[in-house]
Amino acid sequence: MADKRPNFLVFMTDHQRGDMQPPFGIIKTPNLDRLHAAGVSFTNAYCPSPHCCPSRATFFSGLYPSEHGVWDNVNVSNAKSRGLCDGVRLFSEDMRDAGYKMLFAGKWHVSDKEGPDRRGFDMLCAHWERYKDEGYRPSMSDWDTYGLGWPISDPTAVRGEGEIVRPGFHKTVMYGERNEPHHDAVMVDAAIRGIEGMPDGESFLMYVGVGGPHSPYMVSKEFLAMYDLDEIALPESFTDTMGDKPAMYRRIRERYGQLTETEHRKALLHYYAYCTYEDFLFGRLLDALEAKGLLESTVVIYNSDHGDYAAAHGLWEKGLPGFREAYHVNSVVGYGGVKGGGRVVDEFVSLADYAPTFLEMAGIEAGRRFCGASLRPFLEGGRPEGWRTEMFTQTNGNENYGIQRAVFDRKYKYVYNAFDYDELYDLEADPHEVRNLIAHGAYERGGELDAVVLRMWERLYAFAYENKDGIANGYMVTAMAPYGPMVYLGGDGAPRK
Repeated sequence: MADKRPNFLVFMTDHQRGDMQPPFGIIKTPNLDRLHAAGVSFTNAYCPSPHCCPSRATFFSGLYPSEHGVWDNVNVSNAKSRGLCDGVRLFSEDMRDAGYKMLFAGKWHVSDKEGPDRRGFDMLCAHWERYKDEGYRPSMSDWDTYGLGWPISDPTAVRGEGEIVRPGFHKTVMYGERNEPHHDAVMVDAAIRGIEGMPDGESFLMYVGVGGPHSPYMVSKEFLAMYDLDEIALPESFTDTMGDKPAMYRRIRERYGQLTETEHRKALLHYYAYCTYEDFLFGRLLDALEAKGLLESTVVIYNSDHGDYAAAHGLWEKGLPGFREAYHVNSVVGYGGVKGGGRVVDEFVSLADYAPTFLEMAGIEAGRRFCGASLRPFLEGGRPEGWRTEMFTQTNGNENYGIQRAVFDRKYKYVYNAFDYDELYDLEADPHEVRNLIAHGAYERGGELDAVVLRMWERLYAFAYENKDGIANGYMVTAMAPYGPMVYLGGDGAPRK
């Protein structure tokens, strides 16, 4: 990297699946292609949890939910927590204290108790969120605020194209046409003004959090016209009825079952167009940096908080089903001295890696442990020694609660469902996670796959021990794991040697 402390620009989208970036080539992203050509694309990047709040808290803290304390949507009436645990520090605070100018535009969604201005940032433009005082809990008068006062649908209403009707609930509109979805252009305009007004020689980090391509998939005609419905193919797993998977998965799929295959394809077209629209906004930021003479001194990051099933397994949006599509995120880094030139890195990367990356590249000693690790060696053309060979996920559900943990490597993926039976996939033979080996009679105690499950549990418990995740409750009616923590811990409660 250059001798001078680098600047940083972070562009984080919401709901953008990890293969909606180069080099996958599924959608049109000329500006991401431009960033990729100047840097590195991480094609195996993941969020820790398939929801905005825990994943964003991980991005800013470098910790998993079990340590930062944000497990689900902090803005809903039945949230488990409304913000970060006491004592959790964010990279933005370290960088502010080290003299960086910290600028924020757009979506935060990390805490309902405090905004980014309490965590080191100067606000350029806020999103829709509002922040409550410590100890606030919603009352019945907050129904409208927390989504319980949405317009109620007529139980006899006729379903229109791209709609899902549920008696007593508002209609769900999957897609449509809108010129300015989620007001993302407002956020980007504010960020551009911040770039244009940046004093010469001042080191900065700017975070721009847009709301798209979050559902409903609304985008202008200009971007919709870039795609041809006849060329839109549904995912290979679309026809998966999920008869061998948890019942909750099937219940969610049934909701989307109202849509015809053509409507699913139209929704996918709108989703692709929405991603291309976000790429267009991102390009405006690149142009602003270039016009200000800051592009080559600024490390630019394009990433997303979580993915979207986007018709995989017949599902949309994100949530408890533990499939790759909800966890696989964008991660492209370029400029600012990054050595890439279009290099593709296929190692397992986490949103938890960004906090230690920013601090190391800025020359700031954090003095605390992170769950993630610095990506700097990758950005300098190398590969860190001893890099992780598996990835872990943590979720307790989102509003509909259900404890779920997963671990996967190149060969196998194991999903622990405390609310139902577990899942095991052979990712080499079944990359789309269609055939659950545990439910197909291939798994038996003492067999070859049982050895795989035991090995996965050893890894899960090791990760839980390191990251203070209390998944080892031994009470008979709550401990649904097939193996207890003693497969990893010795009698004194310490890890086995």
